[in-house]
Amino acid sequence: MDKKKVAFICVHNSCRSQIAEALGKHLAGDKFDFYSAGTETKSQINQDAVRLMKQLYGIDMEQSQYSKTIDKIPTPDIAISMGCDVGCPYIGRAFDDNWGLPDPTGQGDEIFKYVIMQIEKRLNELKNYFCTSNDGFNQNQTKGYTNSIAGQSALCGLAHFL
Repeated sequence: MDKKKVAFICVHNSCRSQIAEALGKHLAGDKFDFYSAGTETKSQINQDAVRLMKQLYGIDMEQSQYSKTIDKIPTPDIAISMGCDVGCPYIGRAFDDNWGLPDPTGQGDEIFKYVIMQIEKRLNELKNYFCTSNDGFNQNQTKGYTNSIAGQSALCGLAHFL
């Protein structure tokens, strides 16, 4: 069975979306294909994010990830905005969810760790939502996921946390 493609989108694709891609691959890469992208790029991934992901999870994001635009990744089944505090990216379609996470760039390690832990929590909720019944995917699950979010359902606790 084909894995669902999940894309994490930010404006610059340098911090939150990169963290989500790396953690997604680490936590649920056997169930989903994870990507990150932005509407603009940066010359490198945020170095505080790189350092903390190595420290907390042993993941070196710079080995296989780089800042890229949405046209450089496959069309996602699920598109998640990381938050619009630095501007809402336009990707040519509606987002399936907006995680509304603050951009930790320029902040201290505690803010970074908070954002990383929120991303981990939401990734586990995403995985649980799609992978609890018979360890497979249902054709209508993506629509159900989107509707549960749009309706502010408590299902999986994916409504805004802030």
